[in-house]
Amino acid sequence: MISKTAEYALRAVTCMATDPERPASADTLAEQTKVPRRYLTRVMQDLAAAGLVTSRSGPGGGYLLARATDELTILDVINAVAPLERITACPLGLKSHTSLCPLHSELDKAYAATQAAFSAVTLKQLVESTSPIVPLCEVEG
Repeated sequence: MISKTAEYALRAVTCMATDPERPASADTLAEQTKVPRRYLTRVMQDLAAAGLVTSRSGPGGGYLLARATDELTILDVINAVAPLERITACPLGLKSHTSLCPLHSELDKAYAATQAAFSAVTLKQLVESTSPIVPLCEVEG
């Protein structure tokens, strides 16, 4: 449903949201999220270009969320790196299809529902969930 890049971006920002005041280095994020460091660096550049994260170099540097965790949604993150595409016109380019056919109309409804679901969940909700499973962490049992 979502791209690997979007999945990796979600892992990174969720990891950062667990301690939003502390910069997270690329090495730490790569280790905790199980994302290859080179790939993670590109993802973080995309997130920075979209204004979702900032970076600081030097000792004590790393990446920080640019917005509060209660303002940043799953959809914001996905759209920063691999936007969900809605169907607004006939994908086949058929001139007689002045509106979406039943197939593409139903597919677009599903995409709209997915968009709505992703826009309703903030990073704060993820990290403050009452679930016994903590995002991105192995919990000893």
